[in-house]
Amino acid sequence: MILATDGDFNVGITDPGELESYIERERESGVFLSVLGFGMGNYNDALMQTLAQRGNGQAAYIDSLSEARKVLVDEATSTLFPIAEDVKIQVEFNPARVSEYRLIGYETRLLAREDFRNDQVDAGEVGAGHTLTAIYELTPAGSDAGLVPPLRYSSGSADPPEGKTDEFAFVKLRYKLPGGGTSLLISRPVTGADASDRLAAAPREARFAAAVAGFGQLLRGGRHTGDFGYGDVVELARGARGEDPFGYRAEFLSLVRLAESAAPLAPLAP
Repeated sequence: MILATDGDFNVGITDPGELESYIERERESGVFLSVLGFGMGNYNDALMQTLAQRGNGQAAYIDSLSEARKVLVDEATSTLFPIAEDVKIQVEFNPARVSEYRLIGYETRLLAREDFRNDQVDAGEVGAGHTLTAIYELTPAGSDAGLVPPLRYSSGSADPPEGKTDEFAFVKLRYKLPGGGTSLLISRPVTGADASDRLAAAPREARFAAAVAGFGQLLRGGRHTGDFGYGDVVELARGARGEDPFGYRAEFLSLVRLAESAAPLAPLAP
């Protein structure tokens, strides 16, 4: 099902808690819900995101014909045809290579560690042609750039595991086939062979994703961005723009420039 709304529910079930429970019950019957947001002013984005997650669907905000085409035409198969259900990802970092890590985004999708192997715990769905990107900020072991000082009474050892000195992390993914009840496991280590020695050598899609993540961090106050600013976002995104047949990446660059021009006006706001 596709729900088009501004999130201001005033007919039928209006209580957010009741809405979530109702959607979860219908989800168990095989009905998935995606939510398309429209309007301004009283638009409730947080509730829309929550309802779409409860319904194993996608949430999107439609503010232009181009965005409508992107969601309802170009990405329709990823929304309407799930190929993997209850997808969970768990990443374990090697303390000999990584002293600190921070996941950027996915705050509303975090699960308890023990829920990874529990097939009764609901997780997200992945549709045909759908791509997911998770970005971590890492502090290499031995670096003085860490935000958290070492513990006085820490008993943890930074000695590399035998035979795994080149591993940065170990990634595990669980998913269910559509209609299945038991999850399948895929796992692999992340090694030095997966790393790029400089930013320009990183895959183009990874560089553009990093630009988007950096922009999001700046919009949230730039608590962890240091001297990385809007100009750096533009430079990074422009160098990784690649083919842009529908103009989505050009639109992103325009948004960054608008945010950059609006930033000096923030202190003047009433």
